[in-house]
Amino acid sequence: MSSPLLEVEDLCKSFQTGDGRIDVLQGVSLSVGEGERLAILGQSGVGKSTLLHILGTLDRPTSGAVRFRGEDAFDRSPSDLAAFRNRCLGFVFQFHHLLPEFDAVENVMMPGLLRGLDFAEMRARAEAILADVGLGHRLRHRVGKLSGGERQRVALARALVLAPALVLADEPTGNLDPATGERIEDLLLEMNRTRGTALVVVTHNERLAGRLGRAVVLRDGRMAS
Repeated sequence: MSSPLLEVEDLCKSFQTGDGRIDVLQGVSLSVGEGERLAILGQSGVGKSTLLHILGTLDRPTSGAVRFRGEDAFDRSPSDLAAFRNRCLGFVFQFHHLLPEFDAVENVMMPGLLRGLDFAEMRARAEAILADVGLGHRLRHRVGKLSGGERQRVALARALVLAPALVLADEPTGNLDPATGERIEDLLLEMNRTRGTALVVVTHNERLAGRLGRAVVLRDGRMAS
């Protein structure tokens, strides 16, 4: 039987403050298969975003293992870790983190340009995936000229443009009105279906979790039944 795409074992994360140690994650274990969808549910402040940042190698755990296709994700130099994120992972956040000085297509091109891919190839890829998310008519619009839902669709296109094996999304609809949020959900599910991209979505939205099909609950830094 092949190993999971992503496997987390006994993950712990603590922070030292002036008032002592804060244990944010305490022995978290989970796995995600190729093309699988997983929701991580929980109230604010229970460690969901911290967990997602560690899964995305944006932060290191205090202890425990994160393996990607059987290999220790953190057994890499900082430059190799950045290249791994660029090659294998896509990120969608509640606040889109787009670059305001660039237009929609330039924002989506950025991951490929950072990898050193051909400019013309990346423009073609970016234009195609923006068309897929319904923004073929907004390619040259700067971020400030886009609505909140359009910005999140640009962020989704940016996360998917290099066809990563796994997309990590942190409350991707939390800053949107219900109708626009549902549109983003539809796009995430459609990209999972058509591209085989695995999804891990942090949310407090139980309806979204139900659409993803598999959910785990994080409570006080631990996985709850």
